[in-house]
Amino acid sequence: MSAGRLLSVLLLLQARGRVSARGVADELNVSVRTAYRDLARLQAAGFPVYAEPGRGGGYRLLDGYRTRLTGVSEGEARALFLAGLPGPAADLGLAAEVAAARLKLLAALPAGPREEAARTAAVFHLDAPGWYREHEEAPHLPLFVDAVLTQRVVDVRYRRWRAPQEVERRLRPYGLVLKSGTWYVVAAAESGTATTYRVSQVLDAVLGDERFDRPRDFDLGAYWASYLDDFQARRYTGTATVRLSPQGRRRLPDNVPPEVVRAVDSTAVPVGDRGWVEAVIPTESTDHACGELLRLGADVEVVAPPELRRAMATTVAVLARAYTLP
Repeated sequence: MSAGRLLSVLLLLQARGRVSARGVADELNVSVRTAYRDLARLQAAGFPVYAEPGRGGGYRLLDGYRTRLTGVSEGEARALFLAGLPGPAADLGLAAEVAAARLKLLAALPAGPREEAARTAAVFHLDAPGWYREHEEAPHLPLFVDAVLTQRVVDVRYRRWRAPQEVERRLRPYGLVLKSGTWYVVAAAESGTATTYRVSQVLDAVLGDERFDRPRDFDLGAYWASYLDDFQARRYTGTATVRLSPQGRRRLPDNVPPEVVRAVDSTAVPVGDRGWVEAVIPTESTDHACGELLRLGADVEVVAPPELRRAMATTVAVLARAYTLP
C-alpha cells in the first residue's frame, strides 16, 4: 500500500467534491479494485469519506472537511510553482490571485520544499508566443474565464475566415486552451456540438444570465487532442515531390512546419551526386506551398504536381523581371 497514493486519493476527493471509484482509478492509473481498496482504507483510518449510491453517485468527503497540505516533496513543490507561471494568469485576469496563492502555498510548505519552490520560481519564465509574432491581444478573455467557471452563456459577434465573415452566436463555453500564445475557447453554439473559437477574433461579447450544464463526460484535453488531429487532416489536402540540396535540407526547420520536415526525413532518397535528395511532402494548397518553398530559393526544385511547378516558375519569372538590372 502506498501512503502517497492514499494522500493523492484524499486530495482528489477534496478537489473534485465527488468522484467515482472508476474516476479515482483513471486519475491515479490503478485498477478499479485498487481504488475501492484505497477508499476503504481511508474510511478505516478515520477519514470522513462516505459513498453516495445510485446514478451520479460516488465517494466524497464530509462537507467542510479539509486536509492540511503536508507531505509535499521537493519535486511536487516545483511542479506546483511551474503550474502558476504568471504570463497566462495575467491573460486570464488572475495575476493577483495567482500571486496570492503562491504566497499562501509558500507559507504552508515545510522549510525544505519551500526553499526549493522559491528557487524554481526564480529560474523559470514562460513566454508563450512564438518568435516573429506579436503578443495576441484578447480583451474578452477574462469574460470567458467568468463564463467557464460560472457556466453562463455568452453572446458574441465573431469574425471568421469564411463568408459571412462576421456572425453572431450564443455560446456555452466549456473550457479555454492556450496554444502557442493564442487563446481559444471551446464552446457549444446552437447546434450543441463543441467547437473551437479564437478568442482574439471575438469582436463583442456579453455575459448572459442564462446558465447551462457542462456535459459531465466532456474532457477538454481529449477534445483538444482530437481537434488537433482533425485540423491536421483537414489542413494537408495534397502532396508534392520536391528535390532539396544539402543546404535546403538544413534550412527546412526554419522555413516550413514540422510536418513537412518529418515527411522529408522519412521519404528522402538520394538523387545525383551533389548530395541532393528527393522527397514527398504534404501541402495545403498550391499557393500556400509555393509561398513556403520559395523561401528556400535555389535550394529546392518542385518535381510534381505540374500546377505547383508552374506556380513556382511563374513567380520566379515575375521576380526575375522585377529585379533585372538596367
